[in-house]
Amino acid sequence: MIRVIIAAIYAFLAVVLLYPYHIYLWILSKKDQYKSWYKSWKLVKGFFEGLLHIAGTKVEVRGAENLAKVPKEQGILFIGNHRSYFDIIILQTIVGRPMGFIAKKEFKKVPLFSSWVTDIGAVFMDRKDVRAGLESIKTGTEYMKNGLSLGLYPEGTRNHKKEMLPFKKGGYRMAKNAECPIVLVAATGFDDIFENNKPFGLKKKHVIVEFSEPIYPHKMNKEECNKVYDEFPERIQAMLDSHK
Repeated sequence: MIRVIIAAIYAFLAVVLLYPYHIYLWILSKKDQYKSWYKSWKLVKGFFEGLLHIAGTKVEVRGAENLAKVPKEQGILFIGNHRSYFDIIILQTIVGRPMGFIAKKEFKKVPLFSSWVTDIGAVFMDRKDVRAGLESIKTGTEYMKNGLSLGLYPEGTRNHKKEMLPFKKGGYRMAKNAECPIVLVAATGFDDIFENNKPFGLKKKHVIVEFSEPIYPHKMNKEECNKVYDEFPERIQAMLDSHK
């Protein structure tokens, strides 16, 4: 309970007191979008590191050498299983490059928070509107061409079951169209930090996150791509099974 209170106060003060910096980032984005993303990521990374310290979270990273194979100025589409709000929080602290994510359109309505989500390069997705969804994919593609990495969770929602939900493949095309790699992400134990203990608990936990080798869809034909895409859930599950 005490950790939750401290984390809530920390988050509130950070979001409010640093709001003027958001205005600076908005102005900067009009001149240099990548520089704005980079500065926003550095700030958010530091904030999330503080939050993980308060939560007592110890992160074990596997496959970090696979990220080193991709130049930092090149975007990566990270595709992973979705367990927790901490998925994005933890990834932001370990990927070593500016990263936004595909977010539900509802996040755009959250006061103050939505501003910071926008700053880091989030792409808001309306899954019920096909035309709007295609526009979001187009936006994500342009972001990746300009060097931003994106986090995508094809299950569509947080899933606390052992088996993953069916993957929605529409967002994969962002990597192919931007000629950027895909890296699969397997996260274990993230929901044990908060979701499995809510509403009052933030528990000290050791969690594992693993990155796959980079996958380059733009170097494959359509049939090869579809085959590789179909294998994503199985490959992520295999990494998760190795965490036991």
